[in-house]
Amino acid sequence: MHRFAVLRELCLYMKRHKAWWLSPIIVVLLLVSVLVILGGTGAAPFIYTLF
Repeated sequence: MHRFAVLRELCLYMKRHKAWWLSPIIVVLLLVSVLVILGGTGAAPFIYTLF
């Protein structure tokens, strides 16, 4: 299976069903997940200074 198949399917769903209101939710979830992943690495002290 292709690496970005889920992302492609999600974009096609949003386009087909005119569900563009989902895009800000997805962006926020992606940003939070990146912060969680980076919070467990050596970059954590740099992230915590932002807040």
